[in-house]
Amino acid sequence: MTDLIWVLSQLIDKDGTIKIPGIYDIVAPLTVEEEELYKKIDFNMTDYQNDIEAHGLLKGTKEEVLMSRWRYPSLSIHGIEGAFASPGAKTVIPCKVVGKFSLRLVPNMTPEAVDKLVIDYLNQLWVKRGSPNHFKPSAHHGGMPWVGDFKDDNFRAGVRATKKVYGVEPDYTREGGSIPITLTFQELTGQSVMLLPIGAGDDMPHSQNEKINRYNYIQGIKLQASYLLELAE
Repeated sequence: MTDLIWVLSQLIDKDGTIKIPGIYDIVAPLTVEEEELYKKIDFNMTDYQNDIEAHGLLKGTKEEVLMSRWRYPSLSIHGIEGAFASPGAKTVIPCKVVGKFSLRLVPNMTPEAVDKLVIDYLNQLWVKRGSPNHFKPSAHHGGMPWVGDFKDDNFRAGVRATKKVYGVEPDYTREGGSIPITLTFQELTGQSVMLLPIGAGDDMPHSQNEKINRYNYIQGIKLQASYLLELAE
């Protein structure tokens, strides 16, 4: 258990930076055009900090926070299989434990390249640790990242529809959620795919208390209808 905890502690710095060598070298470079998009996005750092109930944020500017959430890879530790997790004291030492973590891929990363970098680094850590215990890193599954072309006709129709329904210029956003079917649709059809959100920032998708506000639901219906009309024209 102590070996595993040590290995997991070597994956990421306290500021969220991934410590795996070479991982940022395979990320698509930040362009001036993209950087300007982040400056225009309506995002309040104080509101965000209060919403996630944190004492502070890992990044100091709005642009850095958004890029960390959207355009750079992130690593999350999810749990330890075989460890004691129930309430109360426990003194039994597990004979085998499995640490589980994921790494979010972003353009231009591929699962194959990331798997090699991660496993090579884990093996190097184990040599450095010098433990007599057995260690076997493995990758379970991976998916290619996707990002849309916000300049094409599909996105422009979405922009016009948003202006018509909400009366505001929409923000171009990314998200770290896993929707692998998006890329599949785009590759199979050869057409542009756009994700057109209708929910609020506090809808907590996939959680126990997932919701959608009545206002957003009704406006979302209008947005979908307006989008189809704009796309047809």
